[in-house]
Amino acid sequence: MIQELHRHSFFYVLVLQKGRGEHSIDFVSYTVGDCSIFFMRPGQVHRLVLKKGSKGFLMGFTNDFYVPLKTEAKQVLRKVSNKNFCPLDAKRFKKLLSILEGIFEEYTSRQERYLDVIRSSLDIFFIELLRQSRSPGSLSNGSGEYQQERLEELQELIALNISEHKEVSYYAELLHLTHYQLNAITKATLGKTCSEVINDYIILEARRYLLATSDQINQVARDLGYEDVSYFIRFFKKHTGYSPEAFRRHFK
Repeated sequence: MIQELHRHSFFYVLVLQKGRGEHSIDFVSYTVGDCSIFFMRPGQVHRLVLKKGSKGFLMGFTNDFYVPLKTEAKQVLRKVSNKNFCPLDAKRFKKLLSILEGIFEEYTSRQERYLDVIRSSLDIFFIELLRQSRSPGSLSNGSGEYQQERLEELQELIALNISEHKEVSYYAELLHLTHYQLNAITKATLGKTCSEVINDYIILEARRYLLATSDQINQVARDLGYEDVSYFIRFFKKHTGYSPEAFRRHFK
């Protein structure tokens, strides 16, 4: 099974009981192995090579299908989707596999209110995955849970608003933080200023467009909120060393 680099508009969960191959998500490569889970958020790009004999489940769902209403459930989904790769031991993996088998049975039998059962099962699946991969954001850098949660909220807000807003003050206001507090959080968790975090996301999004789509450079610039294409080209070259066109030719 070979899937060339492409982009998804939905959540994508690949759960492999047995597997060999390679999976690249947002230009980071992972070796596929047994008892492993790959999780992608809408907008991410990936390339997948699965060798013969791989076995497991592939699940996709949109924001419209699974919409956690409680704040706690939203936080769980945010946390688990922030880690693209989660290898597990066989014992822990077995519990997650049984939940997926139940989801698959509901989906195929389609008995009364089966969609409600699937949504409830997803709640359980994500909670269990969060327990087993604690913490998807990794607190090993010494940052606290509060800082990690604010960072995850920031990253989600940037992904939703980057084409319209690139100012640190805008995100600080949404998070009810001062400019200083927000910079302190990104410094503690990532070792970067908030402005650097925003710029990193712009470059990542530009790379996604350039390598996973055939959009023209001026269209990529507009999608990222740049009316002045030449300014976007200079910005991209400053951060990557390549013009957008040269980057596409070299890496695609």
